[in-house]
Amino acid sequence: MEKRELVVLQTSDIHGNILPINYGNNEETNSGLAKLGSAFENVLKTSDCNLLIDNGDVIQGTPLTYHFARHMNDLDNPVVRVMKYLGYDGAVIGNHEFNYGQDLLKSAIRQSNFPWLSANIVIEHTKEPAFGKPYFIKTFTNGLRIAVIGVTTHYIPNWENPFNIMGLEFLDAFDTLKEWIEHLQETEQYDLLIVSYHGGFERDLETGDQTEQLTGENQAYRMCMEIPEIDILLTGHQHRQLSTQLNGVLVVQPGHKGLAFSKVSIKFENSKGKWTITEKTAEIIEIDETTHPDEKVLELTSEYEDSTQKWLDQPLGEIVGDMRVHSPLEVRKKDHPLIEFINKVQMDAAGVDISSTALFHNGAPGFPRNITMRDIVSNYVYPNTLKVITVSGQDIKDALEKSAEYFILNDEGEIQVNPSYETPKPQHYNYDMWEGIQYLFDISKPVGNRVTLLKYKGEPLNLDEEFDVVVNNYRAGGGGNFNMFKGKPVKKEIQTDMTELLADYIQRQGQIEATCNDNWRVLPHK
Repeated sequence: MEKRELVVLQTSDIHGNILPINYGNNEETNSGLAKLGSAFENVLKTSDCNLLIDNGDVIQGTPLTYHFARHMNDLDNPVVRVMKYLGYDGAVIGNHEFNYGQDLLKSAIRQSNFPWLSANIVIEHTKEPAFGKPYFIKTFTNGLRIAVIGVTTHYIPNWENPFNIMGLEFLDAFDTLKEWIEHLQETEQYDLLIVSYHGGFERDLETGDQTEQLTGENQAYRMCMEIPEIDILLTGHQHRQLSTQLNGVLVVQPGHKGLAFSKVSIKFENSKGKWTITEKTAEIIEIDETTHPDEKVLELTSEYEDSTQKWLDQPLGEIVGDMRVHSPLEVRKKDHPLIEFINKVQMDAAGVDISSTALFHNGAPGFPRNITMRDIVSNYVYPNTLKVITVSGQDIKDALEKSAEYFILNDEGEIQVNPSYETPKPQHYNYDMWEGIQYLFDISKPVGNRVTLLKYKGEPLNLDEEFDVVVNNYRAGGGGNFNMFKGKPVKKEIQTDMTELLADYIQRQGQIEATCNDNWRVLPHK
């Protein structure tokens, strides 16, 4: 009886990390496609039956990919260059693939020698898949046929700049997947079905308990429980590391930034010309200091990297005072010069006097005395643009109450981060801090009743009055479950990226004073 083993390697949420480098300080990291490439070679050298699939969010996320998108996009996409060299068989379109606009995404797809999949992203008027076939089938020399279908979280319109997704419709990922699997069964012959879903789990894998609002952003649990035809489900989006089985479906998720990858092994036996699965196993393989970067990857990206490093070291201006982040938690508990400065830049660009922003990640270092572009992109990590939306005083209060959910009190009465903002995926970017209003949070109060002071220009904020506020495009669309902002009138759009707005403001001023007007704080304060 003939036997075969298929090895499937999966990456997800690479977010532009090609090289093993922290661009904030240029220190080496154990991450990125260059090191993954070496690890792939070691894993696959004994296998003649394999697949390499990326699960989405690959072309955006680092200074290198940002610099390419804004200043070098007449060249080939560096991420695609590397993926072609590494031998990817396919990639799924993730939500961050749209951050630099459809032109750049379509250019990346044209340059690829592998398909980009998403069955549920369709052309608005024709309902045809927007980016080619939603699946592919790979046939190996032994006759083994593997079907791979890709779907993407359909929650993208809640986050993305509408211009970047113009003309597209995002169908329900679960419903669309069921329809395409029925199509595959009717029209194709295959021995194994792999679903690569740029989305994650909405329930606990062991208990089935709901772990998030059932918005449709993540549907992987339902897919496993209600679509029995799936053999392997590759997941992502949540930046988790998972390797398990759920309702007979082998499930993996490899984390993010190329810190690890998923390895799935499927053993087959051939009886009378038919392949049957005899065993399915999976593991997460992490990158460590013993993994050396692939020299060819370094060569393929050297031109982009050299230009990026010169851009990052461009001097912009000087800070007078202290705008560094000494504790992310403390920054989020009371007004801080860094946050006040970002809000000031937003208000300057928008011409309004109320603004909100976030400390997007816990690794944000703040600004040193002498600022370069490296400092800008180390703190402001997303390619956000700005929108001025008209909201009511009640909307502002509701948004503040939503942000106040970020905190809990421990048994000693100390303020801590609500675990739901840290697992399964860190969501520090969903806690906003405001300028132009005065407010207090009291975390000892029940959720929904924590705003104990709310003023505008020294007077109680009128909940029935309308206000123009400036927020980033993600928040303006209701991203982060800030539903009070969804569908609000847009008075102005500022299409320049915030990184450029910050750099331009600093260059114009030359010298920036670190100020803090203490317009808000979180209680109890110790």
